[in-house]
Amino acid sequence: MADEGDHVAVVDRMRTRPGRGAWLHDDLKCLELAERRRAFTRALRTEALDTSRLRGEVERGGAAGSRS
Repeated sequence: MADEGDHVAVVDRMRTRPGRGAWLHDDLKCLELAERRRAFTRALRTEALDTSRLRGEVERGGAAGSRS
């Protein structure tokens, strides 16, 4: 996963996006736990983060092995 700069979390399968990133299991429960614990905002050093696109990828099963 990566923060696109406009505070939107996206899947970065190739791990080529610049900036900070975080790892996430391809599991909706892991995503929900990370959101509850504000793990993404801490890891990416941001105050707010839109995870809706990331959630869509996880729900479709497309985030496996990706850096978040």
